[in-house]
Amino acid sequence: MTRRHRRWLQRELQWRLGLPVLAIVLLGGLFSALGADYLVEKTFDRWLLDAARSLAQQIRSENGHARLALDRQAETMLVYDVADRVYFAVLEGDQLLAGSPHLPQAGRHERLYGAEGRAIDAVYRGQPVRVVWVEAAPAGSPRVRVGVAETLIKRAHARTDLLLVFSPLSLVLLLAAVVVARGVRRTVSPLEAMAARWNERSHLSLDPIPTDEVPRELLPFATALNDMHQRVREVLAREQRFASTAAHQLRTPLTALQLGLARAAEGPDLASVKAALQDLGETTQRTARLLQQLLALSRLDPELNKSREFSRVDLAPLAYGVGLAYQDAASDRGVRLELSEPDGGRAVMIRGQPELISEALGNLVDNALRHTPPGGVVRLGITDHPPTLVVEDDGPGVPAQERERIFERFARGSGAVGPGTGLGLAIVKEIAELHGATVGLTGSLSGGARFCLVFEAPSPA
Repeated sequence: MTRRHRRWLQRELQWRLGLPVLAIVLLGGLFSALGADYLVEKTFDRWLLDAARSLAQQIRSENGHARLALDRQAETMLVYDVADRVYFAVLEGDQLLAGSPHLPQAGRHERLYGAEGRAIDAVYRGQPVRVVWVEAAPAGSPRVRVGVAETLIKRAHARTDLLLVFSPLSLVLLLAAVVVARGVRRTVSPLEAMAARWNERSHLSLDPIPTDEVPRELLPFATALNDMHQRVREVLAREQRFASTAAHQLRTPLTALQLGLARAAEGPDLASVKAALQDLGETTQRTARLLQQLLALSRLDPELNKSREFSRVDLAPLAYGVGLAYQDAASDRGVRLELSEPDGGRAVMIRGQPELISEALGNLVDNALRHTPPGGVVRLGITDHPPTLVVEDDGPGVPAQERERIFERFARGSGAVGPGTGLGLAIVKEIAELHGATVGLTGSLSGGARFCLVFEAPSPA
């Protein structure tokens, strides 16, 4: 089985930040070098153009012909240069008036400078040169062209100097890499510190992680961790309460079972053994009922029920099914169980889980049957606007001061008769809360109890 390669966030951030920075610096250096090279070429070209324009100003017109009025000293100054060789030529048509013959008039990398002239790269006398040509038009003379050429030694030196100027870019790249690496490290370190603190404390407790020093961008992550801790603490607390409650509640029936078995084993005759066995059967039934209700409570954990899917439920057939299931129990107690349906037999729709709603309604009916004397009536009704399940009985009722308390776990009213666990109404309340419904208790017309399980009307499909 191959192991899945896990991504390194720190390395990924370094690449994602480092590569763009590297590209930006390199592109910036490239454009700067190109711009500097253009500036060097343009600057030296203009020097040559200025020399050519100055030379053109020395052209005079005599008898319809051009003549260069340039003495020997001025010519020496024109062609003097410490590093490069300088050449010039003055042409009237194709005739050389002064300067070096055969100065190139065509070449590579031509650059036009508008009315000032043009510049080209060429080879003259075996050396690469840069040549500029300008037009001169002295009065009364035909077109005259003036060219000045220069070797490329100073230009090469200038380019070398520029490379030295841009050489610190390598240091900039190094510094940028260090800055990116340190920045990414400092950005990731709060995550690592938070994870370390979480790992250190999670083995000992589920207390929240302090968020005072957490960066603003990581605060939602830390808050989510703390919320998860809180939910885990609540789940564990509920599990501990449930385990403690279950152990406490099961202790009594298990003790009764042990005593009943001892009585049956020590019974002097068959009649006493049968009586003990009958008590054992009733205790076993109560224990089974208690276990059933404890399991029902465990299934109602809010965290577990978040993933439940609700569907559209018609309360009328659901109530009919629950009433039919308790019909035999009502007959055994001598109680009449009545079901009243909505007018016209119309559907009363809600959104919920049929199994849980049946569990809640069954607990209400069972509670009513237990507290209704023989000959009494338990009424199971359905109303709409809003959708409501109603269970009322002819029992003793519940005092007003106890009507809220009896919905707590293991709480029983002062008028409760017969064995019971005190969990049935607590289950009803939790199922109602899970469905966004409410359960209320008032007195019935006959003086008994009237329970109403009120749901929200579903949105139109």
